[in-house]
Amino acid sequence: MISIKNITYNPHMPSMDDYYEPWTYKYSELFEAPEGDDQPTARPVSLVTGQPIDVKSGPNWDDDLGGSQDYARKDVNMDALTPAEREEMFELERLTFMYLPRICNHCLNPTCVASCPSGALYKRGEDGIVLLNQERCRGWRMCITACPYKKTYYNWSTGKSEKCLLCYPRLEAGIPPACFHTCVGRIRYLGVMLYDADKIQETASCDERELVQRHLDIYLDPFDPEVIRQARACGIADSTLDAAQKSPVWKFVKQWGIALPLHPEFRTLPNLFYVPPLLPTMGRVKDDIYDTTTKSFWGGIEGSRLPMKYLASLFSAGDTARVEMVLKREMAVKIHRRVVTVGDLPQDEAAAAMAEAGVSAEVADEIFRLTTLALNEERFVIPAAHREEAIELIEATGDRKGDTGFGFTAKPARGL
Repeated sequence: MISIKNITYNPHMPSMDDYYEPWTYKYSELFEAPEGDDQPTARPVSLVTGQPIDVKSGPNWDDDLGGSQDYARKDVNMDALTPAEREEMFELERLTFMYLPRICNHCLNPTCVASCPSGALYKRGEDGIVLLNQERCRGWRMCITACPYKKTYYNWSTGKSEKCLLCYPRLEAGIPPACFHTCVGRIRYLGVMLYDADKIQETASCDERELVQRHLDIYLDPFDPEVIRQARACGIADSTLDAAQKSPVWKFVKQWGIALPLHPEFRTLPNLFYVPPLLPTMGRVKDDIYDTTTKSFWGGIEGSRLPMKYLASLFSAGDTARVEMVLKREMAVKIHRRVVTVGDLPQDEAAAAMAEAGVSAEVADEIFRLTTLALNEERFVIPAAHREEAIELIEATGDRKGDTGFGFTAKPARGL
């Protein structure tokens, strides 16, 4: 009876309180106010009801220290920590900012695609981008609850769902997505990764303790002659194979092993990877003097300001050993470059750090260059789109106009 009742109803739909109530301001009261002794203000007004609203939350409400009492203490990644460890994270001397920019992961096993009753969501075979056809979307909003990363949104004005489309018109023109291209910190990289689609179900169903390694194993070596032969047999162009060999993502994820997926326990096999942060050494203020809590300025990773369990909850399904090895490799690169550029550390310390992390001096220099000095063509390796191969499967290429873009001639609206 319950399943029949809910067949056209989603009982797990997030409410407006899970996000925020959109609002605008009565600018007319500000601009058209008569002269007087009181400073005029623009009152916030709800975009839903049109009535004045007392704003209690909004986008980016938890940036830096804003709203931490309401949001940060409810972080589910703290579940593995003891109460004492949770409180330590909010101590002033231990406090640190770790920014986690997120877009759609364009997963290998996308739950949003599987959940849509209208079939509006699909994963493009030629480049793996997950897209949403708003002409087919009927506002079921199953994708909203299905995506564990909450990267699908519902537009109440148009009655359609929306999501990141990785700026596919830009990619088809050989231009990186807007968020990649405009990132001031140059923290984003884009490249080709070859994978074995036949292993997706097996990988997504494996034991959680093996999940991260099995996920990484699904990506194939672009230098392997057998992989190249099979890829060509599947119709993958040589330009794509060449881009896969130059891919910065391949280097971070497979060659150097310093990038990890976000929440792999969701089993969607995300295609975005993160290099965990190498946090500042711990310190304390005593008698108005700040001093580090370690003998060396290069404190060990065990004294990280964020507990290893917290980072493991984010990036390795709770596997602290994997996160620890990544941080050791990052620390080895840091110590090696300090010896090379400043020379105030003993060579033995750098050699010991690199030996423990399994990193050579050459690899450390490569990591340093790609993370600090890389040019745009090194950070974004985009092959030719070969859209004509995908188009000719469904229509005559001669009948199709050769322009790129979003294909909509009418604005999305309810009933479309």
